[in-house]
Amino acid sequence: MVLEKLDQIIKRYNNQKEIKDGEFANCINNNKVNQNSFACSLCKDRGIILKGETAVPCTCMKQKSIENSFKYARLSKELLNCRFENFNLEYYNSPDGDKNHYINAQKAFTASEEFCKKVLKNPNEIGLLFTGPVGSGKTFLAASIANELIEKRCKVLFLIVPDLLDELRASYTSKSDATEFDLLDIARSVPILIMDDLGAHNYTEWTRNRIYSILNYRMNEQLPTVITTNLDFTEIEHYLGERTCSRLLQMCRIFRLTTHQDIRMQKYVKREKNR
Repeated sequence: MVLEKLDQIIKRYNNQKEIKDGEFANCINNNKVNQNSFACSLCKDRGIILKGETAVPCTCMKQKSIENSFKYARLSKELLNCRFENFNLEYYNSPDGDKNHYINAQKAFTASEEFCKKVLKNPNEIGLLFTGPVGSGKTFLAASIANELIEKRCKVLFLIVPDLLDELRASYTSKSDATEFDLLDIARSVPILIMDDLGAHNYTEWTRNRIYSILNYRMNEQLPTVITTNLDFTEIEHYLGERTCSRLLQMCRIFRLTTHQDIRMQKYVKREKNR
């Protein structure tokens, strides 16, 4: 099955939202064109459509803006290769015989597979929160979930939190075509959201409020959210506040991943030994 890119999912998701609003239906009635002649059959690639005597931006412009806004928040080539069948539990074996690393990783892995199965039947399935130090496999599991659900034609958005915050800040400059509302609206309302690297960033009250806005909306609408963080709950409360911490407890099952050594370091050592 061909993997559907996230930017295509965002475009399709927005198309469906516009159709529900009746905007596309009205545009098509007012613009009888050969749909195969243009990239956008609504505006004939002009970027505007006429509503009576008024010219308004075509919805394709909004789609392009949103796609550009999330250009740094898509699954990278490396993450596209993250699959459940490639999740290697051997990295969680400890030389000192500590079984906790392995047991916890096995629980997180099983929960991830179960989440993918359940969310296909229940669009309001409770989410997942993976905590643990750098190099413990949190992002690998989150990306595996994304790839699995994308192949099932689910509407998924994979956001890297620092990049999202940069995009939100950039929305206030003339260099950005997207508005803060565009960015927040997609993050809040996409059926399945994955927020990677909710770490110890330089949060301000403004950024804390935006993250809270996304999580609070999704909790109230019971939209599944998968989150990775290298913070424990005491640190989450310190950086993001008590109310955000409380919502995470309500909207997610929590799993902690740990290893005796950073998995990337383990892979590096193995790779160099084979040279």
